Amino acid sequence: MISKHVIVPRYQETDQMGVIHHSNYPIWYEEGRVRFCDAIGLPFDKIEQLGLRQAMIEMSSRFVQPAYFNQPLTLHTYLTEVGKVRLTFEYALYNDEDVCIHVGSTRLAWLDADLKPLNLAKAHPDLYTMLHEQVEHPRKH
Repeated sequence: MISKHVIVPRYQETDQMGVIHHSNYPIWYEEGRVRFCDAIGLPFDKIEQLGLRQAMIEMSSRFVQPAYFNQPLTLHTYLTEVGKVRLTFEYALYNDEDVCIHVGSTRLAWLDADLKPLNLAKAHPDLYTMLHEQVEHPRKH
């Protein structure tokens, strides 16, 4: 599954050069993950009610072209890997000309409510299977 939504960068997200500051991209990644989970019927509040947490363990970003204030962007969020303890999301931002201007990824680990690593396949096999069915391989950028 590919989750898509529009982000319109705000003025306060720009840097001294007039482009969107790099610190905003991880925030947008999180927004993409939240919307992805909503779209598959697994909102974050439900995840937390199950006693589950997701901890970021790795993140990458590649800046292809700059993004600017008030330039609408479409964020594509893909779940590309589901392991027993880890999952990986990939992201691509497209401008209004459908040009990919940014790609990134995050790897997260499942934790229990005590923040200890959790084997999702054992603790919640139905959830593990449902996530596995959502795995998508994004188009090359």
